[in-house]
Amino acid sequence: MAACTVSFLLWIVALQWISAQDYSSQWAAHIEGGLKTAKTITEKHGFVLLGEIFPDYYHLEHSHVSKRSVNPGIEHHKKLTSEQNVKWAKQQKILSRSKRDYLTYVRDSRDSKRFAIKGGLNDPKWPKMWYLNRGRDMDMNVQGAWEEGITGKGSVVTILDDGLEKDHPDLIKNYDPSASYDMNNRDEDPMPRYDQMDTNRHGTRCAGEVAATANNSLCSVGVAFGASIGGVRMLDGDVTDAVEARSLSLNPQHIHIYSASWGPDDDGKTVDGPGELATRAFLEGISKGRGGKGSIFIWASGNGGREHDNCNCDGYTNAIWTLSISSATQNGHVPWYSEACSSTLATTYSSGSNYESQIITTDLHHECTSNHTGTSASAPLAAGIVALTLEANNKLTWRDMQHIVVLTARPTHLLASDWIINGVGRKVSHSFGYGLMDATTMVRLARKWKTVPPQHICNVTAQVFEKPVPARSTVTINLLVKECNSVNFLEHVQAKISLTASRRGDIKIELTSPSGTKSTLLAPRTHDNSHAGFHVWPFMTVHMWGERPFGTWQLTIHNEGKLLATMTDWEMVFYGTIFPPEQTHVLPTTSLIQNRTSQEEPEINFNSGECRVTTTKCLECAFGYNMYNGECTVDCPVKTYANNDGVCADCHYSCYKCNGPNDYQCTTCWGDADLTHALGQTYCYSKNIKHLLDDKTWHMIATVLLIINIFVLLIFCKGGVWTRYQPGLDHGDYRLANQIEGDDC
Repeated sequence: MAACTVSFLLWIVALQWISAQDYSSQWAAHIEGGLKTAKTITEKHGFVLLGEIFPDYYHLEHSHVSKRSVNPGIEHHKKLTSEQNVKWAKQQKILSRSKRDYLTYVRDSRDSKRFAIKGGLNDPKWPKMWYLNRGRDMDMNVQGAWEEGITGKGSVVTILDDGLEKDHPDLIKNYDPSASYDMNNRDEDPMPRYDQMDTNRHGTRCAGEVAATANNSLCSVGVAFGASIGGVRMLDGDVTDAVEARSLSLNPQHIHIYSASWGPDDDGKTVDGPGELATRAFLEGISKGRGGKGSIFIWASGNGGREHDNCNCDGYTNAIWTLSISSATQNGHVPWYSEACSSTLATTYSSGSNYESQIITTDLHHECTSNHTGTSASAPLAAGIVALTLEANNKLTWRDMQHIVVLTARPTHLLASDWIINGVGRKVSHSFGYGLMDATTMVRLARKWKTVPPQHICNVTAQVFEKPVPARSTVTINLLVKECNSVNFLEHVQAKISLTASRRGDIKIELTSPSGTKSTLLAPRTHDNSHAGFHVWPFMTVHMWGERPFGTWQLTIHNEGKLLATMTDWEMVFYGTIFPPEQTHVLPTTSLIQNRTSQEEPEINFNSGECRVTTTKCLECAFGYNMYNGECTVDCPVKTYANNDGVCADCHYSCYKCNGPNDYQCTTCWGDADLTHALGQTYCYSKNIKHLLDDKTWHMIATVLLIINIFVLLIFCKGGVWTRYQPGLDHGDYRLANQIEGDDC
């Protein structure tokens, strides 16, 4: 038995090790000269051009490269980058992305029975849609918006997921092909791939929550049953940075709302976020989407509650560009799967314990389900409410929508132990954000809403100097903010933190504002055994929304482990406005980004005589000088580089010094990493894994170990056979039955 168990575990470890190193057969490349030039160059070197990600940025595939490989395609990369018009190229790595429901792989009991309801809607499942119709401030108040004629008409929503059953009778009326695409099969048909266990039902279920047709005697009704709905099939295959970027930037002048119920693994040990292409897609979406008003990205906050995960370790939900949505159960409790974190803005209803009802929606095979679950179900409900709000006022920007959510969300009837009142008198919770979304109130506020003042950004850097955090102790660091030009009223607050720790999961981080609002940026994660720490990771909180930034900010770091941790860097980034959003003013002509440093920041030798000054800060620098924090300097400080605009811009978080913004442009590394040259580029790799990257035979060793362990499994585990479950059981369609003969296992 022991030999069988050890062998099996070693086998799993070997498989995980190999899969973690997967390179795909796809590349992303910046090729100047237009589409015709790009096709000529890619075909010359055996690549197929799959599509355009951004102008002059292309998604490529090479037919002679394995779909998955532990080794990069160095020769093909060299040939591609040898072309003069190719300014940048990167072979894509396969990312691990998980849907945020909890699948049991058991067929749900579906109900396609149709019957009319006396009065109101005749959709057969409408009486059981408790989250939309039970009243008494116990639902999301959509019926009031419907009664005012708001159904989401004119709003376009797309579901980024595993496909969309576009011919479903409850969806076909609202289906929008211009909001749909199949990234996996590279065509315009988002239909899901069918299998015995319906593993690709997720996207169709999410779509029905948004825009299932009302009053057609079928299944359910969508929150925004007058909205157009599309789907992007992108999860039923290898997900890469390029695939995510193309999905997030699909038709941004037509699509208004992108709903995503997936993200990095919710396993309580992953720290991951969007790559450089996906990040650019977000930035271009909020700045150029919807005619400049900004695409609206709705994101499920995560299902890692049972694993003690924290959604501030998820770079999608903790980004300022996404509207992060959590879940509440039918009885107003925190669900067992919910992740508590400071980046969650608001909540919608979803599933809970076994005795609480779940979410009703469309399902595969033209059917209906009453068993949609998790934060996967919460994000589409939020997308539907946002679609209603956009119909009431289609001039709302992406930031307007977040302000409206904060102002209208209801904390009543939501039961959590951590509700606090922030510095402007609003209740906020790590589990529920500002509370339950209220569709009717959002619609009514949207009608009279005045666009918020422009977003300003203020950076304040603390002088940390390798602050030790001893085992089982707490360290508090103060940062005084005396001025933060143009940011007088806060929206998002980021703490970019770098620290080292022998075990990352032992660290807890709290941030307290000058108004006394305490926000937990990171809670301990029991499964996180990583030694990697954090390098300029942007922990984000929305709990100080509306507060002033001036005064002393406190960062408290708890080390609950047995070994030393060290704080190496802390920078605050304040996003906000010069005037309260409820007021309108004529704004002065000043830069939208003002960088300030506290009195604790180390001095840098600047020459202020080489700039054009307004009051005490430079607006322009003379030739040969670069702008940094309103001053002019010949050499940019560490962690920055001189960009083409003469500004000292941030390096990639993995670089200590660099000559550009990307991870392959490092020139000097942090102390726990070494500079590595590959394909004419320079990366910083942790010393813990550097020797593995340099070892040319590691994959051969792993393969041999894998073969040996499979052989051992065959010898010692001959009693294990797979048997089929009967339909309707709670634990999946398959189980491992240990039919033991003798003492083999």
